[in-house]
Amino acid sequence: MSSFNERNNRDIIKNHPCFSEEAHHKFGRIHLPVAPACNIQCKYCKRKYDCANESRPGITSRILTPPEALERVRSLVERNERLTVIGIAGPGDPLANDATFEVFRAINREYPELTLCVSTNGLLLPDRLEELLESGVSSLTVTINAVIPEIAEKIYSWVSYRGRQYSGKPAVDLLLENQWSGLSKAVDAGLIVKVNTVLIPGINDSEIPFIAWLAGKRGAELMNIMPLIPKAEFEHFQRPSLEDLNIMRKKCKKYVPQMTHCKQCRADACGEIGEDKDMELEVLLSKIGEVYNEMVV
Repeated sequence: MSSFNERNNRDIIKNHPCFSEEAHHKFGRIHLPVAPACNIQCKYCKRKYDCANESRPGITSRILTPPEALERVRSLVERNERLTVIGIAGPGDPLANDATFEVFRAINREYPELTLCVSTNGLLLPDRLEELLESGVSSLTVTINAVIPEIAEKIYSWVSYRGRQYSGKPAVDLLLENQWSGLSKAVDAGLIVKVNTVLIPGINDSEIPFIAWLAGKRGAELMNIMPLIPKAEFEHFQRPSLEDLNIMRKKCKKYVPQMTHCKQCRADACGEIGEDKDMELEVLLSKIGEVYNEMVV
């Protein structure tokens, strides 16, 4: 990577609330819920309901069309000068939805100064990396929960790839290969990469330091170890405590820097991390303000 790209990446990280603990007190981000389709089934994932007061990955009040997403960005950019990052994180997998790329291209044309960020399970990362780069994306999060196929089989029910559905060992072999090769290719292409890992007690806790080591060796900037939210097939599991997380982070930080300020944001999160605003209300208030200003004039 050139020294110019290294300097540029340092600037992006400094202003990215999901990559920098200092930035999350100063800058805001928007997650645009434009990607409903998902291509894998995690045994801990359930996206069938939504609560406006709940903060967890994969939920949203509603799906936005690409024009609605662009209008939302326009409204919030006008009202919040501290906005630095536009992200797409679901509620499905962004790379399994063409709307992701349409939205990113439109935002990049209109607001090239904003950082575009995507969060993915990595299954389609090798296939769609070039499209991400052409769309202006500069930062990437890949959720990787295993290295060994036997562990991955306990976490994933199936994957859908290029028109075929796979289960069992063929499914996880394909997923793991694409996740790790995609991560390496993304780093080589100059993207800033973070790895998310869900701590699932009794399933992948002994595997996570290996994930950290391999992620660090392949050039990931940061690792975010998140506690399992017990639901779906894992609803009987106990959520890891903060002490559990800190012990695991201590084991892993010698391999890759650790993120400690994650709030497991919704797919329609808006504002500073930990102080999410109601996006529908934000846009409504913006529109009311515009009408009021027109009336005053």
